[in-house]
Amino acid sequence: MDATDFPDDLVQTQAAWNATYQALAAPRPRDTTALRRRLLRLSVRLWWHPYWETVPSVPAARSELRHLARTHGAVRAA
Repeated sequence: MDATDFPDDLVQTQAAWNATYQALAAPRPRDTTALRRRLLRLSVRLWWHPYWETVPSVPAARSELRHLARTHGAVRAA
């Protein structure tokens, strides 16, 4: 799967999900209720994004999206 196939909003949503998850996993996170609600909202957006209806192998594409978002997050942090 080519990484350029993913819509920008989908990659951004996955990156936001990753950041929220990391914030929730941090020692003594602040406002855990808000973080959990945000994680749930982002999860729903990721799961039901219209892009998934166009992909032949959804599990592989979801895995590639997670990898792509982690890679972009590491590049931004550097």
